[in-house]
Amino acid sequence: MSTSLSKAKVLVIGAGIMGAGIAQVAAQAGHSVTLMDARAGAAQAAKAALQVRLEGLVAKGKFSADVLAALLERIHPVDSLAHAGSAELVIEAIVEDLQAKRALFAQLENLLGTQCVLASNTSSLSITAIAKGLQQPGRVVGMHFFNPVPQMKLVEVVSGLQTESTVAQAIAALAAAWGKEAVFARSTPGFIVNRIARPLYAEALALLHEQAAPPEVLDACMRAIGFRMGPCELMDLIGHDTNFAVTQAVYGANFFDKRYTPSLVQSALVDGGMLGRKSGRGIYDYTAGAVAPSLSPLAPVQADDLPRKVQLHQQAQHAPCMAGWQAALSAAGVLVELLPGSDWTGLQAGDLQLRQTDGRPASALGAQVLVYDWHGGAGGALAFAASSGASAQSLAQGQALLQTLGFAPQRMADLPALVAARTLAMLVNEAADAVQQGVCDVPGANAAMKLGVNYPAGPFEWLQRWGTPAVVGVLHALDDFYRGERYRVSPWLRHALWQQAHTSPLL
Repeated sequence: MSTSLSKAKVLVIGAGIMGAGIAQVAAQAGHSVTLMDARAGAAQAAKAALQVRLEGLVAKGKFSADVLAALLERIHPVDSLAHAGSAELVIEAIVEDLQAKRALFAQLENLLGTQCVLASNTSSLSITAIAKGLQQPGRVVGMHFFNPVPQMKLVEVVSGLQTESTVAQAIAALAAAWGKEAVFARSTPGFIVNRIARPLYAEALALLHEQAAPPEVLDACMRAIGFRMGPCELMDLIGHDTNFAVTQAVYGANFFDKRYTPSLVQSALVDGGMLGRKSGRGIYDYTAGAVAPSLSPLAPVQADDLPRKVQLHQQAQHAPCMAGWQAALSAAGVLVELLPGSDWTGLQAGDLQLRQTDGRPASALGAQVLVYDWHGGAGGALAFAASSGASAQSLAQGQALLQTLGFAPQRMADLPALVAARTLAMLVNEAADAVQQGVCDVPGANAAMKLGVNYPAGPFEWLQRWGTPAVVGVLHALDDFYRGERYRVSPWLRHALWQQAHTSPLL
């Protein structure tokens, strides 16, 4: 099998958004590209649309007219596989249907040379299953691009059980030559990105199901820790039909593992045709004249709301996140006593304990307890919850302290791990399971989530900043509260915790 595709003639099958984007990237890298679509005129229309789009960039000075002319010259639109005979690399981007892809590859095997690599842009279907029944299943590989293809840097290189290593390596090298970053994945449900990303949506939907907080609060809290979009607005952008279908596929492919259980909230949205931006209604209203919901304005901090003295509790692993707190409180006239090496992190003023969440609800920690979410040192929207016995004075003091520290506190129901902490813990947990099961390695998981879905950090980068004991503690608290399989701790994290306890940190 070929070990180099640097000068390969490329056949892209499927002239939709993904196929056209792949054709553009390949042609821009100097390849001769045949763009094929069985719908009459579809490939020609895709090339014409590409020309219009890139001419707009030329007009803005962001693209060279000469480069555009050469690129268009290399793309040859066709509507029949009769023109496929000389291709050395096929990338299919047709409908996400296993039988359709298998039928296509079986047809291609009779048309193409034995050295031609057959790549699928599938986002979740099994590469092993796609290759089943072919005479040369070793040349079938996943080459999963992300939308929009020309801008997104990630390519998942997915190996089925019979994919030859030289084929996967050749695809990775080609992706690099096209300006992409390739990460290797084993063909399992969702591969890397669609698998590890599930908790971002699932935890937000679970919180909506429990009426824990309005969607605009959930979104604001996740944006505050670096996400470009909150989970609710992101699902509205993706489309709930698409997001729900992927969740169902991953759930079924994992033999109905409770961790991937689809949401009744999202099911109802799909049933009602409230698919998000494309239908005008989703979690939010996008119809003409609709007013986007916003966070409730915060009352200015009054001097009487701030205690005269606080104790600043610091656990060792959280000390960096507390930088600047003493100065901010002192500037507001509050006397601060440092208590390093405490068994919890946060502030204490008399009976009030304002604690960073360890996963347990506030009501499980005491009468005058408020818990606040994981924040990583950033300001902005911050979820907090109050114990059922908390007094009005404790609530006022707690919110005033958080505002003084630069946060916009958002009260939610007293549920374990609040918003960011529970979401990040589950993202880390899912990534740990993916590594444990050989789907990818640690660097691959980090790169995939940052480059494929623009996460502000990789899951193992969060783990390193937060600490394995804290993440495992949050997961245990969630599991203790909800019971069942959903929040079980990954064996990889358990081993990391044991290794840290008995030798040196794994991360």
